[in-house]
Amino acid sequence: MKTLYYDAKVYLGEGRFAEAVLVNGSDIEAVGKAEEISVSDAERIDCGGRTIIPGFNDSHCHLLMVGAMVNRPRISNIKSIDAMVEVCRQFIEEHPSVRNEGLHGFGWNQDLFTEGEKRIPTRHDLDRISTEFPVVLERTCGHILTCNTKAIEMLGLDENSPDLEDGSFWREENGYPSGVFAENGCYLPIRLIPELSEAQMKENYLAAMRYATSLGVTSVQSNDLSVNKDPNGIISRVIDDVYENEDTTLRYRYQICCTTPEEIRESAENGMFSRYGQLLFGRQVTVGPLKLFKDGSLGARTALMRNEYADDPRNFGMDCMAPEIMDSLVSVADELGIQVVTHVIGDGAVEGTVESYEKVIGNGPNKNRDALIHCQITDMPLMERIRRSDIHIFYQPIFLNYDLHVVASRVGAEMASTSYAFGTAIRNGSHVSFGTDSPVEDIDPFAGIFSAVTRKDLSCFPEGGFCPGECVTVEQAVDAYTIGSAEAEFAENWKGRIAPGYVADMVILDRDIFTVPHDEIKDIRPVCTIFDGKQVYGTI
Repeated sequence: MKTLYYDAKVYLGEGRFAEAVLVNGSDIEAVGKAEEISVSDAERIDCGGRTIIPGFNDSHCHLLMVGAMVNRPRISNIKSIDAMVEVCRQFIEEHPSVRNEGLHGFGWNQDLFTEGEKRIPTRHDLDRISTEFPVVLERTCGHILTCNTKAIEMLGLDENSPDLEDGSFWREENGYPSGVFAENGCYLPIRLIPELSEAQMKENYLAAMRYATSLGVTSVQSNDLSVNKDPNGIISRVIDDVYENEDTTLRYRYQICCTTPEEIRESAENGMFSRYGQLLFGRQVTVGPLKLFKDGSLGARTALMRNEYADDPRNFGMDCMAPEIMDSLVSVADELGIQVVTHVIGDGAVEGTVESYEKVIGNGPNKNRDALIHCQITDMPLMERIRRSDIHIFYQPIFLNYDLHVVASRVGAEMASTSYAFGTAIRNGSHVSFGTDSPVEDIDPFAGIFSAVTRKDLSCFPEGGFCPGECVTVEQAVDAYTIGSAEAEFAENWKGRIAPGYVADMVILDRDIFTVPHDEIKDIRPVCTIFDGKQVYGTI
């Protein structure tokens, strides 16, 4: 079946457009003028002059968590601790089964509290939700959480408990746990909440897929799987089930956590990494990189810094992976030809991870396309070192919506001015892709493009943008979200462009992203999302 989309503004690359695109089955056959590429047996669809761009590819998110948010209390963008308590109480009334399982929520951010105390919640706040079952509420960054006293008791912790070797929990004056856990310590309270069934996971995955499709996302690179936390392979079974038995609308690439060289080797022999790089389910699923964590988050002040926090003296953040451990993991992955992508937010984490990568890259090209996820706090020498070492960067421009309000207070004005350096990276010729880290932020790509182009928050503050020298053009932002993300996963030869031989993953927009006032980019929505040659959202 062939389809001709005509009377369109088809984006081919910076400064290049066509009038029509001919789709043959799941692939693009031709682009150009309608009268030149039209064939007699093609269905003709008049686009009414609308703009068509490649489908968006989110280079780093957590898709299963996006779906799980549907069945959790809505505490994102909450304005106070009192409001969070009330939302959770109401959720329990509407979902009484929580009383038997425990309550798990995600999304609070103390910096957004505008009523009452502007602080991190403690166990005493969550005890107002319940003292009968565990309550675990994660901060929006996922690197810090608060639990109630019941959860602390179930964990067997008290004022005499030793500090954690891996991760941490905060204490009250008498030494008793305050309910606040950070970094790898977060896994302790989370384990108190029963795991989802395979049926629930599948439902969540399908819900997230539908939502992403409605926003023009046709590919995700998603960190949902940790080998040591899913020893029975439930997550991979769920995803296989979806792609074997459901009508799918999204390409999925695994980003997989391992914590030891032995886990990587075992996975490469008979686990997930044995399928590394293979195109599965008709090019809809691929097993991708090893995912590592080097530090925490800026909002929680656990991002690893080379200098102490400007607003928290003597705090340098947290190093979540000792250099010798990181070196061993990166070395084994390199030996096996597996890409490594690492969560790095503070400049200390960026520098340490670049050093580890450089030990395997040497003076040659970065053949495995090892990458930095987030790469937020940087100076110009670090940016040049990243370019020189051919290291990829997976940015989330939407982070500026919150971070532009706090970054200068955290790291100082000078360092803030060279951070979130999207413009520098692209001008330097670094390999850049865009994503959202959803559900940390919404998976909406238009908000991300708006952030990269304007460097404003979603209320269009500040006038002129935050450190506007790092703004990018609309074309650069769209490319980073499409062909840049495809390059990040070794797929630039078959997706990420509207070109002959590429898969027909495209988005038809309700207005022209290249000509609307930049402040309106965040409000653009798909009229139609086309995946694998099929219209899977909306109609045209």
